[in-house]
Amino acid sequence: MSPFFRSIVPRLRLFGLIVAAGVVLASCGPSKQGAGQAHPYDRAKDAFKTGDLDKALDLTDKLATATPPADYTERARVLRVVIYTGQLKGAKELAEAYSKGAEKAEASQTRSGYRSLQHDVMVTAAKAALNLAGTAHQIAPDGVIAKELTLEASYPTTEGPPEIKELATVEEGRWIEADQQDSALVDALRRGVDDALADVVSGDRAKARQALASGSTKLEGAAFAIFLAQQLAEGAVVCHHSLDPQRLRMLCDEGDETLKAALALLQDTPNKDQQKEVKKLQDRFKTIRKSIE
Repeated sequence: MSPFFRSIVPRLRLFGLIVAAGVVLASCGPSKQGAGQAHPYDRAKDAFKTGDLDKALDLTDKLATATPPADYTERARVLRVVIYTGQLKGAKELAEAYSKGAEKAEASQTRSGYRSLQHDVMVTAAKAALNLAGTAHQIAPDGVIAKELTLEASYPTTEGPPEIKELATVEEGRWIEADQQDSALVDALRRGVDDALADVVSGDRAKARQALASGSTKLEGAAFAIFLAQQLAEGAVVCHHSLDPQRLRMLCDEGDETLKAALALLQDTPNKDQQKEVKKLQDRFKTIRKSIE
């Protein structure tokens, strides 16, 4: 995608699409806190730590969209990337399980029930992917990203389980009740966030816990941009049948912009492995574009 001032119409269309997906990109100044009231980001960190992702998103919304940026705007955006990535990963796991369950189920009612649940979680995945694209646009506007970013958060105290027992039942084609569906959803989202944290620090859960032991960790800009582009590509693939071609192109456009930001930083500090990954992702976005032409 061309820079903003050389291609303003597509960028304005992008904003319209993101708003339609539920991401509010309205301009707003930093909010003033009353005496004795905790800062919104501190409350967002507490919510994230306890696994209340919706509350963490709500508390970081104004910070993430603040114009001009507030003190914690960048940190709010980074945290939101982690949450949206976790939602995408969790929804993908659920969708795959329900798809397998629908294929194996013998009872028509079970098959239709799992197809319906698969549709519902794919809607969640699509929203997460588009929200991720909106946050990518905020973090790397016009192909520019900070050399270093901060993920300020504690590792969640409520981790996702190694295995979600309800989904094992689903994949056998046996029905699970509503309370089990809710439990599987919670566990899948928690696992998704755990995996997102591992990916963002380029390691595993143990490394992520260690990195966030002090409550924050520094993220190298190019590496974070590549991570973000990887998630956008994954979102485009996962949601290929859930989004119209225009929104899929939007995910690819934001992915390309994010990769451009990574390349700009890599010009000053070359890294062959990262440059190779950028090229690989660029090719992946080209392939996705061809599939929707």
